[in-house]
Amino acid sequence: MNKFSVDLTNCDKEPIHIPGKIQSHGFLIAADKSTLNISYISENAAHFLKSSSKDLLEKPLSALNSLIKQQDPEFNIEDLLKLGIIRKSFDAISPHPVEVNDHPYYLIISSSPKDWLLEFEPVTLQYDIQSSIGRSASSMLQGKSVSALLQGAAIEVKRLIDYDRIMIYKFLDDGHGEVVAEEKNDDLEPFFGLHYPASDIPKQARELYKLNLTRLIADVNTEDAPILTFQENHPLDLTNSSLRAVSPIHIQYLKNMGVQSSFSISLISHGELWGLIACHNYSPKFIDYKAREGSKLIGQILSSALEYRQGEEDSEIVQEFKDTASILAEHLNRDKYLVDALTGHKKTILDATKATGVALIFENELKTIGNVPADEEILELAEWLKSSNDESIYYTHRLSEIFHPAKKYKSTASGILSCSLSKELNEMIIWFKPEQIATVNWAGNPEKPAHLAENGLLSLSPRKSFETWSQVVNNTSEKWLAEEVSSVLRIREIIIADVNKKANEIRLLNEKLQAAYEELDTFSYTISHDLRTPLTSIKTYAELMLKNKSIDENGKMMLDRILTGADKMNFLIKEILNLARVGRSEINFETVDMQSLLKEINTEVWTAFKADKAELILGQLPDLKGDKTLIAQVFTNLISNAVKYSSMVEKPKIEVSAYADGDETIYYIKDNGMGIDNRYYDRVFELFKRMDNVKDIDGTGVGLAIVKRIVERHNGRVWFESKLNAGSTFYVAFKNR
Repeated sequence: MNKFSVDLTNCDKEPIHIPGKIQSHGFLIAADKSTLNISYISENAAHFLKSSSKDLLEKPLSALNSLIKQQDPEFNIEDLLKLGIIRKSFDAISPHPVEVNDHPYYLIISSSPKDWLLEFEPVTLQYDIQSSIGRSASSMLQGKSVSALLQGAAIEVKRLIDYDRIMIYKFLDDGHGEVVAEEKNDDLEPFFGLHYPASDIPKQARELYKLNLTRLIADVNTEDAPILTFQENHPLDLTNSSLRAVSPIHIQYLKNMGVQSSFSISLISHGELWGLIACHNYSPKFIDYKAREGSKLIGQILSSALEYRQGEEDSEIVQEFKDTASILAEHLNRDKYLVDALTGHKKTILDATKATGVALIFENELKTIGNVPADEEILELAEWLKSSNDESIYYTHRLSEIFHPAKKYKSTASGILSCSLSKELNEMIIWFKPEQIATVNWAGNPEKPAHLAENGLLSLSPRKSFETWSQVVNNTSEKWLAEEVSSVLRIREIIIADVNKKANEIRLLNEKLQAAYEELDTFSYTISHDLRTPLTSIKTYAELMLKNKSIDENGKMMLDRILTGADKMNFLIKEILNLARVGRSEINFETVDMQSLLKEINTEVWTAFKADKAELILGQLPDLKGDKTLIAQVFTNLISNAVKYSSMVEKPKIEVSAYADGDETIYYIKDNGMGIDNRYYDRVFELFKRMDNVKDIDGTGVGLAIVKRIVERHNGRVWFESKLNAGSTFYVAFKNR
C-alpha cells in the first residue's frame, strides 16, 4: 500500500482501555484488591485533595479518611468497598456523595482485574432528574414507527442534557454508520443522512460501548491527568472507568469538527451494538454522574423499544405477505386458469414481495406486471436460470455482475428473486427490483489521509475536511428481505398444490403418469416384500455364526457389521412397504378422536426416543375425518421428527395444536430444534432426500414422503415453515367433511 492510499485500520489496534491517563475534571484512586492499599493515583488528585499524590501511593485507603468527608464519619471508604464486595455489586453504592475540601463530589466505584477503581467527580445537577426521565421516556415512546421513535429520542435527550446537537447513529452491516435521526440548534448545518466510515469507531471502541453504556468527553482542550504508580510497565485497565482518557486520534477528530464536548449513549439490540445516541457540544460541557445515568436509562428504554417496534414492523410485513398468499389461494380455487388467478385481480403475485415488477412463465405463456425487462430478455434470463441453477429459489441484488446480459436492463432489474414451478417445462416466476443508484453521503473522504510524523514515518490522522463525499453504487438493487423469500416459498407451495389439484384437467400426460406411478408402486411393494425373506436368512445365519466360539474377534466384528447392515436394510424395506401400502390401501373415512390418538402416539414416541427432557405442549385437538390408521402414521412421523431433530437443544419443546380455517382443520407440530436451511426447502417431501445437517441422525428420508402421500390422498395439504437453528413448524390441513 502506498502512502497516498492508507486508511485508519491501525485504529483497531490502539489499546484504548489502558491509556495511562484520565480526563482532568475528576480524579482517580485505585486500590489493590488483595491489600486495599493505594496502587494507582491520578496526578491531579493533589489539586483536589491538597495533598501530594505520590505520598499516598502504597498507603492504606484509611489514609483518605482525613481528606474525604462522608455524611457518616464512622463509615469510611474501606467499609464501602467491603459492602460492595459482599453484595457483589457497587450499583447500589455508586454514586456515593462525599465532600472534598468543602465541595460536593460523587464517588463512583468499579472493578479492574486486580484493583478497585475509585473515581471522584464534581456534583453539578440542579434539577429533579427522575421526573425529567419519566416525562422524556413517555414522550419518546409515543412514536409509532422506528423512525418516529428515534426522532423522539433525539428530541428528549436534547431536552435532558441540552447539548447543541443530538444524533442517532446506526451501525450498518459493514460496520460503517449513518445518522438516522437528529435534533440540533437552528444555526448548525444538518448531519442527518450522512454516513461515516467504520474506522471512525474502531472495533475495540465498539466493544467498549457494549460494556460502558455512556461515555463523556467534557472538554477536548484540557490536558489529561497521568496516572501515577509504583508498578512500572503495568498500566491500569480502565475498561470500566468513567474518567478514562480518550484516544488522541479521536480528540483530533472532534477538534476537526469544531466539537469541544461529546457524550454518547449506547443502543443495544438483541445483545449487539445497534448504534449510539451521539451528542456534540461546541463549547466545553460537563454532565454529572446522575444525569449520565438518567441518559443511560433513556438509552436502555429506547433499546428495548427499538426491538419491539422493529419486531412490530417486521410482523406487519410478514402479515401483509401472508394476506396476499391467502387471497391468491382463494383466486386459484375460484378461477379456471392459473395465470388469470395470479395476475388478473387487484391483488397479484407482485404483492408477494416488495418488487416493482414480476414475470410469470407458465404453459408457454409469459405474463408480466409492473416494470420488467423486454419479453425476449426475460425468456433469455429464464433459460440462464434453468441451466445454471438447480434450486427452486434463487435471488441476488447484483444480477448484472453474475449474468452480464442483464447490464442492458439494470435500471429495471438489478435484483431478481426467481421461483421454479417446473424445471422440466421451465415454468417459473421472476420478481424484479430496479437498480438503486444509492448516493451515500460520506461526512468527509472515507480514505483518511496520511501525514509525515516527526520521526519520518507515515502516521495516520483524522480527516481534515468534512465536505460531503458521494459514493455511487451501480448495478445494485435493494437486498431481498428474508420475509420476501419466505413469502415466495409460501406462494410457490400454494401454486404447486393448486397445479397438482387440477392435474387431471390440465395435464395431458396424467393418465400415462398415473399408470407408471401404479406400476412403480406395485414394483416397489413386490421387490421390498420379496427382499425380506433372503434378508431374514442373512441375519439368522449371521447370528448363528456369532455363537460359534471358534470365530476370532475380526470375524465377530465383521458379523456384527453384517447384522447392523441387515437391520438398517430391514428398516428401509419396512419404510418402502409403508409408502407402497399408502398408495394401495383404500381410504376408510371415519371420525378420528385426536385427543385419544395423540395421547397414544406421544406415549409411544417419548418411549422410543427416551425423550424425558422434552416438553410437550398440547393445544386444541379437534377430531378429524379420515382413515384412522393413516392419520396415526402422519402424526407419528411428524411428532417423531420433532422430537428427534430437537434432541440436540438444551430444552426441547414440541407443541401440537390445531385451528379452524374455512372448510379446513389445520394441525401444526412445532419444535425448537435444528431447523431446515432454505436451500433445501424444495427437497423436504422428496423420497430419500435428507438435509446435510441431519446426516448424523438416523433416518431414511421416507417418512415425510409418506406424510405427503397420505395427506394428499385425503385431499388435504401439507407444508412447513422453518428457520435454521431455530426450529420448524409442519402444518397438515384436512377437509371438514
